[in-house]
Amino acid sequence: MTPLPRIMVAPNGARRTKADHPAVPITIPEIIACARACHAAGADGLHAHVRDAEGRHVLDAGLYGELLAELARVVPAMQVQVTTEAVGRYTPAEQRLLVETLRPPAVSVALREITAEPEIAVTRRFFGFCAEAGIAVQHILYDPDEIDRLAALVREGVVPADGLQLIHVLGRYTPGQVSSPADLTAPVTRLAATRLVADWAVCAFGPAETAILVEACRLGGKARVGFENNLLNADGTVASDNAERVAELADQVGRRNPH
Repeated sequence: MTPLPRIMVAPNGARRTKADHPAVPITIPEIIACARACHAAGADGLHAHVRDAEGRHVLDAGLYGELLAELARVVPAMQVQVTTEAVGRYTPAEQRLLVETLRPPAVSVALREITAEPEIAVTRRFFGFCAEAGIAVQHILYDPDEIDRLAALVREGVVPADGLQLIHVLGRYTPGQVSSPADLTAPVTRLAATRLVADWAVCAFGPAETAILVEACRLGGKARVGFENNLLNADGTVASDNAERVAELADQVGRRNPH
């Protein structure tokens, strides 16, 4: 299984709009241009969301297919991960259908969303399909208790242990729910306690994003940076674009892609 990128950029997410920042990429051409700039700045991966004509987050296999094809042409060295994020709109069945139709090289799946199915056998079949298709699945974990849940699913054979990937989400969109480097302690400690062998990353909401991601890399993890979670540089200034956020982090963790 392809390992997670050291620095993955999440340039738009499901909720940000031009009203939040004019450089939030919404259309496919905008995402392509952003990916090229972020790769030059030091990102070796892209966490992709696509939007419909009204700018709404959608799980659309056609739009994702178009984006993946163009990214492979423009930035072939960049790993691309699509999302199945529900955002209160999509069921686990619709999330699975996207992955089964698109067969992307990599996908992020919120553990709490995909395991909402009453029949665990359905979830087991989905993760089995991903493993057989060679799709790298990154499990999104929103709190330390979900690490224990993931460990249990691995022990039960629902989630394959081979090539296990996950991301710890620190903070939320909710005003005031920002994160700090101290928030890394609980998930990192809990993951070690489970003895899961996992390729792990962190994303963080709020102005401490850079400091948190630098610390995550120091601890052996990887980083997801970008406007999906935070618009600010470490000094509190608003970043001009996603590439500026990538460059600041890349400078600090010593990873720059050649221009």
